[in-house]
Amino acid sequence: MNQEDADVGQRIKDLRTQRGWTLRELAKNSGLSANAISLIERDENSPTVSSLSRLAQAFNVPISTFFQKDHDKTCVYVQKGQGIRIQNQDAELESLGFGMQTQQIEPFRMTIDPQTEVFGDSISHPGQEFVYCLSGRAEYSVEGETYQLDPGDSLLFDAASPHCWRNQRSEPATILLIFQAYRDRHLAQQLHLEV
Repeated sequence: MNQEDADVGQRIKDLRTQRGWTLRELAKNSGLSANAISLIERDENSPTVSSLSRLAQAFNVPISTFFQKDHDKTCVYVQKGQGIRIQNQDAELESLGFGMQTQQIEPFRMTIDPQTEVFGDSISHPGQEFVYCLSGRAEYSVEGETYQLDPGDSLLFDAASPHCWRNQRSEPATILLIFQAYRDRHLAQQLHLEV
Protein backbone atom coordinates (compact mmCIF):
# COMPACT_ATOMS: atom_id res chain seq x y z
CA MET A 1 0.00 0.00 0.00
CA ASN A 2 1.47 3.36 -0.93
CA GLN A 3 1.21 6.62 0.97
CA GLU A 4 -1.43 8.01 -1.39
CA ASP A 5 -3.74 5.09 -0.57
CA ALA A 6 -3.19 5.68 3.15
CA ASP A 7 -4.15 9.35 2.74
CA VAL A 8 -7.27 8.39 0.79
CA GLY A 9 -8.39 6.03 3.56
CA GLN A 10 -7.86 8.70 6.20
CA ARG A 11 -9.76 11.30 4.17
CA ILE A 12 -12.70 8.92 3.77
CA LYS A 13 -12.73 8.34 7.52
CA ASP A 14 -12.49 12.10 8.16
CA LEU A 15 -15.46 12.81 5.88
CA ARG A 16 -17.48 10.07 7.57
CA THR A 17 -16.75 11.32 11.09
CA GLN A 18 -17.35 14.97 10.10
CA ARG A 19 -20.86 13.94 9.09
CA GLY A 20 -21.35 11.92 12.26
CA TRP A 21 -21.94 8.72 10.28
CA THR A 22 -21.25 5.23 11.49
CA LEU A 23 -19.68 2.68 9.15
CA ARG A 24 -23.14 1.15 8.72
CA GLU A 25 -24.66 4.50 7.71
CA LEU A 26 -21.94 5.07 5.11
CA ALA A 27 -22.38 1.50 3.89
CA LYS A 28 -26.12 2.05 3.45
CA ASN A 29 -25.57 5.35 1.62
CA SER A 30 -22.82 4.01 -0.67
CA GLY A 31 -23.93 0.45 -1.35
CA LEU A 32 -20.59 -0.89 -0.09
CA SER A 33 -20.25 -3.21 2.88
CA ALA A 34 -19.24 -1.77 6.24
CA ASN A 35 -16.35 -4.26 6.29
CA ALA A 36 -15.04 -3.04 2.90
CA ILE A 37 -15.18 0.58 4.06
CA SER A 38 -13.43 -0.28 7.31
CA LEU A 39 -10.61 -2.03 5.43
CA ILE A 40 -10.16 1.03 3.19
CA GLU A 41 -10.14 3.43 6.15
CA ARG A 42 -7.57 1.30 8.01
CA ASP A 43 -5.34 1.11 4.91
CA GLU A 44 -5.70 -2.66 4.76
CA ASN A 45 -7.26 -2.61 1.30
CA SER A 46 -6.76 -0.26 -1.67
CA PRO A 47 -10.04 1.28 -2.83
CA THR A 48 -11.15 0.49 -6.37
CA VAL A 49 -12.24 3.21 -8.73
CA SER A 50 -15.78 1.86 -8.40
CA SER A 51 -15.64 2.07 -4.59
CA LEU A 52 -14.35 5.65 -4.71
CA SER A 53 -17.14 6.62 -7.08
CA ARG A 54 -19.79 5.16 -4.77
CA LEU A 55 -18.26 6.86 -1.73
CA ALA A 56 -18.10 10.20 -3.57
CA GLN A 57 -21.78 9.86 -4.42
CA ALA A 58 -22.66 9.04 -0.81
CA PHE A 59 -20.73 12.07 0.49
CA ASN A 60 -22.01 14.30 -2.34
CA VAL A 61 -18.46 15.38 -3.22
CA PRO A 62 -16.24 15.05 -6.29
CA ILE A 63 -13.97 12.02 -6.26
CA SER A 64 -10.97 14.37 -6.23
CA THR A 65 -11.91 15.32 -2.64
CA PHE A 66 -10.33 12.05 -1.51
CA PHE A 67 -6.96 13.15 -2.92
CA GLN A 68 -6.68 16.77 -1.86
CA LYS A 69 -5.83 18.47 1.37
CA ASP A 70 -7.22 21.89 0.54
CA HIS A 71 -9.50 23.64 -1.94
CA ASP A 72 -8.03 27.13 -1.94
CA LYS A 73 -5.57 27.04 -4.83
CA THR A 74 -5.92 29.33 -7.83
CA CYS A 75 -3.37 27.44 -9.92
CA VAL A 76 -2.50 23.74 -9.85
CA TYR A 77 0.73 22.36 -11.31
CA VAL A 78 1.17 18.59 -11.57
CA GLN A 79 4.47 17.30 -12.90
CA LYS A 80 4.55 14.28 -15.20
CA GLY A 81 3.89 11.11 -13.21
CA GLN A 82 3.17 13.00 -9.98
CA GLY A 83 -0.64 12.86 -10.00
CA ILE A 84 -2.27 10.77 -7.32
CA ARG A 85 -3.03 7.28 -8.64
CA ILE A 86 -5.55 4.60 -7.86
CA GLN A 87 -5.20 1.11 -9.36
CA ASN A 88 -7.88 -1.54 -9.55
CA GLN A 89 -8.07 -4.89 -11.34
CA ASP A 90 -8.56 -3.43 -14.86
CA ALA A 91 -7.40 0.18 -14.88
CA GLU A 92 -5.22 2.85 -13.31
CA LEU A 93 -6.59 6.33 -12.77
CA GLU A 94 -4.28 9.32 -12.26
CA SER A 95 -5.62 12.72 -11.22
CA LEU A 96 -4.10 15.46 -13.37
CA GLY A 97 -5.38 18.47 -11.45
CA PHE A 98 -7.32 19.02 -8.25
CA GLY A 99 -7.67 21.46 -5.40
CA MET A 100 -8.93 24.68 -6.98
CA GLN A 101 -11.43 26.64 -4.94
CA THR A 102 -14.03 26.83 -7.72
CA GLN A 103 -13.00 23.81 -9.76
CA GLN A 104 -15.43 23.06 -12.58
CA ILE A 105 -13.62 20.22 -14.37
CA GLU A 106 -11.84 17.10 -13.18
CA PRO A 107 -9.09 15.81 -15.49
CA PHE A 108 -7.75 12.25 -15.27
CA ARG A 109 -5.46 9.95 -17.22
CA MET A 110 -6.81 6.43 -17.29
CA THR A 111 -4.84 3.42 -18.47
CA ILE A 112 -7.02 0.43 -19.25
CA ASP A 113 -5.20 -2.88 -18.93
CA PRO A 114 -4.93 -5.16 -21.98
CA GLN A 115 -7.41 -7.95 -22.55
CA THR A 116 -10.36 -6.54 -20.64
CA GLU A 117 -12.66 -8.67 -22.77
CA VAL A 118 -16.03 -7.57 -21.47
CA PHE A 119 -17.51 -4.17 -20.72
CA GLY A 120 -17.76 -3.37 -17.02
CA ASP A 121 -21.05 -2.43 -15.44
CA SER A 122 -22.61 0.62 -17.08
CA ILE A 123 -22.64 3.72 -14.93
CA SER A 124 -24.15 7.18 -15.17
CA HIS A 125 -23.63 10.41 -13.28
CA PRO A 126 -24.47 14.12 -13.51
CA GLY A 127 -22.66 16.41 -15.93
CA GLN A 128 -20.76 15.75 -19.13
CA GLU A 129 -17.79 13.52 -19.91
CA PHE A 130 -15.03 14.03 -22.48
CA VAL A 131 -12.82 11.10 -23.54
CA TYR A 132 -9.69 11.47 -25.71
CA CYS A 133 -7.64 8.42 -26.72
CA LEU A 134 -3.91 9.03 -26.21
CA SER A 135 -2.59 5.56 -27.10
CA GLY A 136 -3.79 2.03 -27.79
CA ARG A 137 -7.45 1.41 -28.57
CA ALA A 138 -10.32 1.79 -26.14
CA GLU A 139 -13.92 0.89 -26.76
CA TYR A 140 -16.60 3.01 -25.12
CA SER A 141 -20.23 2.03 -24.96
CA VAL A 142 -22.68 4.91 -24.49
CA GLU A 143 -26.39 4.03 -24.33
CA GLY A 144 -25.63 0.68 -25.94
CA GLU A 145 -23.74 2.10 -28.93
CA THR A 146 -20.05 1.16 -29.12
CA TYR A 147 -17.35 3.61 -30.23
CA GLN A 148 -13.81 2.51 -31.20
CA LEU A 149 -11.33 5.11 -29.97
CA ASP A 150 -7.93 5.10 -31.64
CA PRO A 151 -5.22 7.66 -30.81
CA GLY A 152 -6.56 11.13 -31.56
CA ASP A 153 -10.24 10.09 -31.43
CA SER A 154 -12.54 11.71 -28.89
CA LEU A 155 -16.01 11.32 -27.47
CA LEU A 156 -18.18 13.88 -25.67
CA PHE A 157 -21.45 12.81 -24.09
CA ASP A 158 -24.05 13.47 -21.43
CA ALA A 159 -22.74 11.45 -18.50
CA ALA A 160 -26.30 10.65 -17.39
CA SER A 161 -26.30 8.23 -20.34
CA PRO A 162 -25.24 4.72 -19.25
CA HIS A 163 -21.62 4.16 -20.26
CA CYS A 164 -18.70 1.75 -19.80
CA TRP A 165 -15.43 0.76 -21.51
CA ARG A 166 -13.07 -2.09 -22.36
CA ASN A 167 -9.75 -2.84 -24.07
CA GLN A 168 -9.59 -6.09 -26.05
CA ARG A 169 -6.11 -5.41 -27.42
CA SER A 170 -2.83 -6.87 -26.18
CA GLU A 171 -1.41 -3.45 -25.21
CA PRO A 172 -2.75 -0.93 -22.67
CA ALA A 173 -5.05 1.86 -23.81
CA THR A 174 -4.47 5.31 -22.32
CA ILE A 175 -7.18 7.93 -22.39
CA LEU A 176 -7.65 11.45 -21.13
CA LEU A 177 -10.91 11.85 -19.20
CA ILE A 178 -12.38 15.20 -18.32
CA PHE A 179 -15.50 15.35 -16.19
CA GLN A 180 -17.64 18.36 -15.63
CA ALA A 181 -17.81 19.03 -11.92
CA TYR A 182 -21.53 19.05 -11.26
CA ARG A 183 -22.31 22.05 -9.08
CA ASP A 184 -24.88 22.44 -6.36
CA ARG A 185 -24.76 24.61 -3.23
CA HIS A 186 -21.23 23.42 -2.53
CA LEU A 187 -18.30 22.97 -4.90
CA ALA A 188 -19.29 19.94 -6.92
CA GLN A 189 -20.73 16.50 -7.11
CA GLN A 190 -19.02 14.40 -9.68
CA LEU A 191 -19.48 10.69 -9.95
CA HIS A 192 -17.39 8.69 -12.32
CA LEU A 193 -15.62 5.59 -13.33
CA GLU A 194 -17.10 2.46 -11.98
CA VAL A 195 -15.44 -0.59 -13.34
